[in-house]
Amino acid sequence: MILAAGKGSRLAPLTDTTPKPLLPVMGVPIIFSILDRLKNAGVGDVVINTHHLGEQIETALGNGASMGLSIAYSREQTLLETGGGIKQALPLLQDDTFLICNGDIYCDFDFADLPDQLLGDDLAHLVLVPKPASRTQGDFCADAGRLRARGDDYVYAGIALLHRDLFQNAPPGPFSLRDLLFAAMEQGQVAAQIHTGHWSDIGTPADYAEVNRSAS
Repeated sequence: MILAAGKGSRLAPLTDTTPKPLLPVMGVPIIFSILDRLKNAGVGDVVINTHHLGEQIETALGNGASMGLSIAYSREQTLLETGGGIKQALPLLQDDTFLICNGDIYCDFDFADLPDQLLGDDLAHLVLVPKPASRTQGDFCADAGRLRARGDDYVYAGIALLHRDLFQNAPPGPFSLRDLLFAAMEQGQVAAQIHTGHWSDIGTPADYAEVNRSAS
């Protein structure tokens, strides 16, 4: 599942007329790069949630056939945030365990490096990156492949394997995925791996300019 519903407000005015996942890096929209990497890792079926200018995303990607993929859409009438968006899309996701990726990140992570399944009673496996200099706070501390606590060492990269049971007691309406991840972490049910390659969430116009410069 690719999360593509947000407004990308920090990148306004660029995102006033173009959804952030369709902003180009070196001429290629971000979400196209993500889909290409997913396909190369063996993913064939994709669900994309949409809200802000979502019709542009559907027009650009269609049903995915031109890319050798099958794409379905979970359309949000009101913005449900990361957790609520995934919860609404669960009926479209075929397997108990599924991959999620934020639709506005630019990175060189190889999706084939993710484990095939979650271990034991784990509910999530996250990809983390060292806290960028642009961030004043991190998200997690991690050790020996496990999330240990909240902390400043790493930030969540927007890539994860999740089990649908993570959402079993999730609230209705909008909520953040992080709320569920922190709760699962406290129960020892979240694994992690560290990505030390290129990664950006393109949060600001300066980030966007830097990503295009470094990709050239």
